[in-house]
Amino acid sequence: MIFAGKVVLVTGSTTGIGEACAHVFAESGAKVMVSGRHEPRGRAVVEAIRAKGGHAQFAVVDLRILYTANALDTSDEQWLDTMAVNVNALFYSSRAAVKHMKAAGQGAIVNVASEWGLNGEANHVAYCASKGAVIQITRCMALDHARDNIRVNSVCPGEIHTRMVDDILAKRGGDPAQNLRDLAAGIPMRRLAHPAEVARCVHFLASDLASYVTGTNLSVDGGNDATAGPYP
Repeated sequence: MIFAGKVVLVTGSTTGIGEACAHVFAESGAKVMVSGRHEPRGRAVVEAIRAKGGHAQFAVVDLRILYTANALDTSDEQWLDTMAVNVNALFYSSRAAVKHMKAAGQGAIVNVASEWGLNGEANHVAYCASKGAVIQITRCMALDHARDNIRVNSVCPGEIHTRMVDDILAKRGGDPAQNLRDLAAGIPMRRLAHPAEVARCVHFLASDLASYVTGTNLSVDGGNDATAGPYP
């Protein structure tokens, strides 16, 4: 029980990677604060954790959004909205957390960036720019607070099989299973990750097992970042 007696706040934990993180930390003994904008799903996550003997509470927090557009087709509102969620909210949350961590004499922050923060992707200029900012915030805050015994890292997920991916593929029409196979075909490991596979990386970076790791942006992408282009 690596996190016994510790409190973990997981933002966006009503679905996808965040939900998986909430369960992984609870199973490791943490008292988990589940947060997100969908209250029924958030309550369900809490109930599921408690049903397994874990400790969790829920708070409504509105964080969102992925827009698909190039620069010309991205409106001012979409750009500002994406930055507000992926950059500003992360910065403000991290800044608030650091104040408490400094008082406690230790702490760890793990941000969720993206492989698209490390590399570009057509028609996702706002999202890629925002996730690139997350990576730089991670590096800078790691340097700023290394002597405070506060570690700051990020994970950079690739294609993860979440509800959002299913929704995006559903808009394409056709056979859902084939759409998933087509998406996986360009990944060296030839499959999408399960959210829990990312959550376990977050758990590691937040734990004392990673006590000498800070300023790292860990790719969790099935090998995508190792390629120079589409994998054959």
